[in-house]
Amino acid sequence: MINCIIVDDEPHAIEVLDHYVKQTPHLRLVASFTNPIEALQLVGQQKIDLVFLDIQMPEISGIDFIKAIQGRSKVVLTTAYSEFALEGYDLYVVDYLLKPIRLPRFLAAVQKAIEQINALNESSSQEMTADDYLFVKTESKGKLLKINLADIDFIESMKNYVAIHRGGQKTLVYTSMKELEERLPKKQFIRVHKSFIISIARITGIEGNLVRLKNVSSEVLIGENYKAELMEIIKGKMIQ
Repeated sequence: MINCIIVDDEPHAIEVLDHYVKQTPHLRLVASFTNPIEALQLVGQQKIDLVFLDIQMPEISGIDFIKAIQGRSKVVLTTAYSEFALEGYDLYVVDYLLKPIRLPRFLAAVQKAIEQINALNESSSQEMTADDYLFVKTESKGKLLKINLADIDFIESMKNYVAIHRGGQKTLVYTSMKELEERLPKKQFIRVHKSFIISIARITGIEGNLVRLKNVSSEVLIGENYKAELMEIIKGKMIQ
């Protein structure tokens, strides 16, 4: 099921799209908005796959809205003005619907969106499957251990070894932080200190130069040379 929202400052336009969405398999309407600021907040809080978005709105335009969500959702533009089409396509929107919108044209746009969303999901699934575990050499000679990446809380440098922390367990691995950092998927892990690599999914909060992790009792120190990269990731999910 594809989660979608409608953003348009005209209630009648929302009524038309609402009616079309309810007739379309695979679409689930999460909410409708006449205020694009409220819609932005929802996209930042929930997984919204598709946005039906008007271009000319008060406060912020549809184009500004697209730039603000930074690719988190696919977008189908809806407008009464064809001159905005080129700018919309430059921002990689799925399709451009000119008002008054007819159901066959709406369904064609939805089909394009479904194909793009399914392709994106398939690509992400393949990437996760390819990068979901590592085999490491432990402190025991000749022993290899399989480590599931989803189980890792954080990784700590310990001289000639690194310690992989998983659910309260610590596994010593004979390798360097640099080598391990290069092998870990950057979408899942980030180095926050010369001595620490953390799981992005485990982050529960940041206070000053300390980061708190789920299921970890003590905070992890953030090094000054690494803080900017961490905050750049956080900023993409931050509501000002």
